[in-house]
Amino acid sequence: MKKNILLFTSLCITLNLFAQVKWQNVDSLFQPLPQGFHVYYTNDSLDGKPNIAYYAEADLKNKNLIFTTDTTKGRRLTPTQYFERDNKPLLVINCTFFEFAHNSNLNLVVKDGKILSYNHQTINGKGKDTLTYRHTFSSALGIDKKRNADVAWTFTDSSLNNIYATQTIIQPIKDSVEDFSYNKIKLSNTFTKWDMQTAVGGGPVLLQNGEIKITNNEELKFTGKAINDKHPRTCIGYTTDGKLIVMVIEGRNKGKAEGATLVQQAKLLQQIGCVEALNLDGGGSSCMLINGKQTIKPSDKEGERPVPAVFLIQAKK
Repeated sequence: MKKNILLFTSLCITLNLFAQVKWQNVDSLFQPLPQGFHVYYTNDSLDGKPNIAYYAEADLKNKNLIFTTDTTKGRRLTPTQYFERDNKPLLVINCTFFEFAHNSNLNLVVKDGKILSYNHQTINGKGKDTLTYRHTFSSALGIDKKRNADVAWTFTDSSLNNIYATQTIIQPIKDSVEDFSYNKIKLSNTFTKWDMQTAVGGGPVLLQNGEIKITNNEELKFTGKAINDKHPRTCIGYTTDGKLIVMVIEGRNKGKAEGATLVQQAKLLQQIGCVEALNLDGGGSSCMLINGKQTIKPSDKEGERPVPAVFLIQAKK
């Protein structure tokens, strides 16, 4: 009982320290911007530490805004290179996790209703568990034909034409079979077809039903106490009134911007009204361009890190 009281007291102190962050509209810095699209900035501290963050707000129902993706095969491009090759879109942001050996996405990417990239859903065991495997369900944000956004945990298989998703988080499945097929989940009535025109994956989920519920332990994204580490962050979510929120938080910039933990990131999204949201790839990958202009300063000393996929918002011209 005493341990529970201490944990509750610590949580209350943490929440109280996290003051309401004030955001400033900075549309004037990124003109021209279409109706239904705005950019906000803050340098208010996070728990007393220096902070810089931006977020873009886009009206999902505005048919002059096109929500889409772009990805490469076997190579990576910087966000600026995507900006040039995709006819200079309104917004470019990094999204999926990836592996460097083959420059491959590890998460779902959907464009125009077609799956461009599949989830990597198997984690090899280590040490004494080298012959066991854990199969996880990565989260993704999707936008359907009616321009409704949704965050769900997804299953993909290159032998299937459909994405299957659940609104209820599933614990990792542990077995001795490396291949993870649809047969493993088809008996579960929580998975249904997820028909999305556009989708990007990442994880873990940060907000569910407007509440902070971080599913790191289920998605197995960050090990140990890494959930509390501060890093540059990229995240995406949506509000109840149909606004898509895309946020980047600068980090690893000593004395100017230290980054955010997953909990701090979730609090920022919650404060601006997101009902569902998820973390995307962060660290040196975090970058958001508005009309080709950088928002946060990328943390890699080389500048923008090349990535195999981006989320885009285009404005009809």
